[in-house]
Amino acid sequence: MTPLARKRLRKAVLNAIGILVFVFAIFPVYWMVSTAFKANDQIFTTEFIPFPTHFTFEHVERVLTEGVAGNSIWVYMRNSAIVALGTVLVGAVFSLLAATAVARFRFKGRTAFLMLLLVAQMIPAEALLIPLFLRVIDLGLADQLAGLILVNVGLTLPFGIWMLRTFVAAVPKSLEEAAWIDGASRLTTFWRVLFPLVAPGLVATSIFSFITAWNELIFALVLMSESSGYTMPVALQYFFGQKGTDWGAIMASSTMMTIPVVIFFLIVQRRMVTGLMAGAVKG
Repeated sequence: MTPLARKRLRKAVLNAIGILVFVFAIFPVYWMVSTAFKANDQIFTTEFIPFPTHFTFEHVERVLTEGVAGNSIWVYMRNSAIVALGTVLVGAVFSLLAATAVARFRFKGRTAFLMLLLVAQMIPAEALLIPLFLRVIDLGLADQLAGLILVNVGLTLPFGIWMLRTFVAAVPKSLEEAAWIDGASRLTTFWRVLFPLVAPGLVATSIFSFITAWNELIFALVLMSESSGYTMPVALQYFFGQKGTDWGAIMASSTMMTIPVVIFFLIVQRRMVTGLMAGAVKG
């Protein structure tokens, strides 16, 4: 086999593997969306029906009109949006400030702090359920969205600090020193010099925080006792009943739940890719 033939064969194999990975990743999403628009007789059948032959909005209409657990589905969507966006905003501020301090200053315990960040990411969230639940009660934030935001910030902060540290460290300190020589204050230097350069990394960490907070279930289920404070993942649990599972409503609600994440991703996808690539090669 000639070198050119081997190169073409290798390229064909890699393309085939890429297509298989894409199909494997996208098929669950396709099945969720298609099932949301299938009639019940096509959902509860032993036959494999890849496409809805009888396209229906029955499940979507039922979810929108009947609601879940006595509340409109928009109540849960609103709660999820508040928690996710609150986690992104609060987490971005604290992670950027902490990452700047770790990357720019040398202080006692700096290495130990970085190691603790790694250890914190290794601990399963379920192991922190009781301690965090007790702390939220002590703060008087039980059954409040603010308490849920605080917990999600704590869960996503170690990753945000660790990742943003690489971006801050990659910015030459000479740029900041030049700004100081020109008369800029530390705050002006931080906002006009450092912040624009680390913005791609901030977007990448914000995507992680948003998805984590949007899909979080256990803490939302434990911290919220009133159904009006539930988020979308908790609301979905009500479709699993003792008499059966309402797969049509589950798929319709899941499709609706996915749309805000897709929109958020499409808005920041360009900066996200730039941030991930930069974070992978700088440090």
